[in-house]
Amino acid sequence: MMSFDTVKSARRIQLDEKKVVIIEINNLTELSDAARQLSRAITQAGATVVALTGEMGAGKTTLVRALCAGLGVADEVSSPTFGLVHEYRDGHGRPVYHFDFYRIDTPEEAQRLGTAEYFDSGYLCLVEWPGRVAALLPPDCLRVELRVTGPESRQLSISN
Repeated sequence: MMSFDTVKSARRIQLDEKKVVIIEINNLTELSDAARQLSRAITQAGATVVALTGEMGAGKTTLVRALCAGLGVADEVSSPTFGLVHEYRDGHGRPVYHFDFYRIDTPEEAQRLGTAEYFDSGYLCLVEWPGRVAALLPPDCLRVELRVTGPESRQLSISN
């Protein structure tokens, strides 16, 4: 179960048995704060697989970049659209896997690439376009939706 510190830009909503945290991002300068809140949510939920949804251009990779910076990743974080997965090391030397399944046609294709081994590794897996591999996602993954609400504003919804 997630519990979150009270912050000015986050609010908690309970829908049925699920807890949903909404973070309003008014402009791109607030992205680092939102990434810190997401990092706390990941830790509190005990999640290792994070499914990031949002329309093209919503800022999923930008959010991953900010999250990785907060985790101490020194490498340049970019979209793994053509390589499908990038591996980074956090500030403690642990792997962080960043997936982009936009170009995957079937879950079987992702499975052949060893996705299950990554998801079962116990290391943080950040998954863009998770709907393309929904059958492979663990049931306890943290779900994050990034919605465009204006030219620079976004709404981040976190649920487990």
